[in-house]
Amino acid sequence: PADCVKLAVNQILDQKPDILISGINHGSNSSVSVFYSGTMAAVIEGCMNGIPSVGFSVDNHSPDAYLDLAEKFSHEIIENLLENGLPKGTCLNINFPDITEQQLKGVKICRQTQGVWKEEFDKRKDPYGNDYFWLTGEFYNEEPLSTETDDWALRNDYIAIVPVKVDLTDHSAIPEIKKWNFTFNDSK
Repeated sequence: PADCVKLAVNQILDQKPDILISGINHGSNSSVSVFYSGTMAAVIEGCMNGIPSVGFSVDNHSPDAYLDLAEKFSHEIIENLLENGLPKGTCLNINFPDITEQQLKGVKICRQTQGVWKEEFDKRKDPYGNDYFWLTGEFYNEEPLSTETDDWALRNDYIAIVPVKVDLTDHSAIPEIKKWNFTFNDSK
C-alpha cells in the first residue's frame, strides 16, 4: 500500500490529493499493530507527502465483519479532517470496535497502548508438500488498567482515534544516550 501511494503521488496524479484514506482494514491496527499494517503504511506515506491521511480498521479479521459502524462514522471523521486539518507530520489511526451503533458508547481520542505480540508459528504443508508457516499469536497489553489507550477504548465499545506522528524519535532519550562513551567519534 505504501508503494501504491508513492506511485500515485509521483507518477499518476497531476496534483496532490486533498485527503488519503486507507482501509477499511479487517482487524485492529491498535497498539503496536500499526507497525505491521499495510493500511497504516499507506497513511504514513501520505502523511510524509503532506497529504492529510487517515486509516480505518475494524476489530474483526473475518471477511464478513460488521462494517456498518465504520462506514457510517468514517464520513464524519473525514469531514472533520478536511475542515480542521492536522499538524504537519501527523496522521490518524482509527479503530472501530466490532459492535452495532446501538452498542457504541462514543469516541475516545487516545494514545497507542503499550503492548507486544507473542507470535506463534504454525508449520503447515501446501498442496505440493512444501512447508510454509502461518503466523498466529496473542496480544499482551502491558497496561491493562489504563483508560487512555486505544486497546481500552476498543474493549469498552468506543471508537479509538490515535494521532500518529511520522517522527518516531524518542526525544526524551537523546540526552541520556549523549552521555554514552564512544571511542570512534564525538557524539555530543
